[in-house]
Amino acid sequence: MVLAQAILVLPVATALTRQVIEDAERQHGEQLRSLGAGTGLRGLLLAWDERYALLTMLMASFGRAISEVGAVMIVGGNIDGFTRVMTTAIALETSKGDLPLALALGLILLGVVLLLNTGIALLRRRRERVEGHSHGIPAGVEAVA
Repeated sequence: MVLAQAILVLPVATALTRQVIEDAERQHGEQLRSLGAGTGLRGLLLAWDERYALLTMLMASFGRAISEVGAVMIVGGNIDGFTRVMTTAIALETSKGDLPLALALGLILLGVVLLLNTGIALLRRRRERVEGHSHGIPAGVEAVA
């Protein structure tokens, strides 16, 4: 099951990670090269600089993995106590007609996702407060109207 979810998420995660690092390389790569940073060090520095964008990419990948029901049912079989996950349990309870339980499980799943998104939003606000700017605009720079 985990392998099936990883195979589903890998292309999305790879493409988004490549794009984030490529954009950062375009902005800061020449400066890092001029300071003598090799390819590996440049990659690590750019990944650290873009850690919040990469965290957002991880959330997108998590959303993709957690919402997948079909692959998990095919690979895992939805066996109680072994391969049943939250989304397959919701599908099973809905098909059995136990809508209150299915709804409760769905609300729990939404709560987990809401907690993760709230955590990331708080982390982003903290970063903006510590770094003193928002959305790439340095502190003290006024918007031109």
